[in-house]
Amino acid sequence: MKRTQALVPHLPFLRRYARALTGSQRSGDAYVRATLEAVLGGQLDLEASSMVRVDLYRLFHAIWTSSAGAEPRSQDLIDQSASPDERLQALPPLSRVALLLTAVERFSINEVGEILGLDDSEVEAQLDEAQKQIEASLATKVLIVEDEMVIALDLKGLVEQLGHEVVGIAATHAEAVKLARKHEPGLILADVQLADGSSGIDAVQEILPSANVPVIFITAFPERLLTGERAEPAYLIAKPFLPETVVATISQALFFHNEPAETV
Repeated sequence: MKRTQALVPHLPFLRRYARALTGSQRSGDAYVRATLEAVLGGQLDLEASSMVRVDLYRLFHAIWTSSAGAEPRSQDLIDQSASPDERLQALPPLSRVALLLTAVERFSINEVGEILGLDDSEVEAQLDEAQKQIEASLATKVLIVEDEMVIALDLKGLVEQLGHEVVGIAATHAEAVKLARKHEPGLILADVQLADGSSGIDAVQEILPSANVPVIFITAFPERLLTGERAEPAYLIAKPFLPETVVATISQALFFHNEPAETV
């Protein structure tokens, strides 16, 4: 088995992370391709690596930081009416990165430090800064599309703790479309398989043409939506989820919510 095959299990999740970081499937995938080209060019010594996943993300960050991630940012609070680019300028990049790496990618504080070249206290400080800025500025209306009531109520509690308003919980495609048209939510959390056999993906595809709204998909099988073979969601939460994963992903989705929606 070639050592490069050790990277294969990590690539769907690196793509997910890159898309959340950049707010775009196209941009995120471009950085992942650049990372793989660097691996093939010998910039990551797989033979010597004892932590392949950490080393892969560290190489990705070296490439990302050399372009978009290296630009200076101001320290103003995020304006809810601002464009994604303006929000990026308002949020310190290391804070956003640290939040994603810990809550979404589930790296430990120490592993994030290895990836970013920071000590544990610096990583924790970046996490605190990201959460404060995002939560304070981007409150919105949220529609939950989920047929399992226990999960739906867990999501509702998390969403409300962040200062958002839950305008409805839909268990079917039809209910989701009806509630979206009635309440015009600013964020949708959607399961993929719904109670009546309908699809959360189909519901979202019906909603998006008339609403520029970010969508976070929730599924027990995220790898099935991260094949790289078709248009894919920028934001995914795997079941079972951690509360901090939901918090971080909501923050990222709202951070980029003025960008044209991507379909699946």
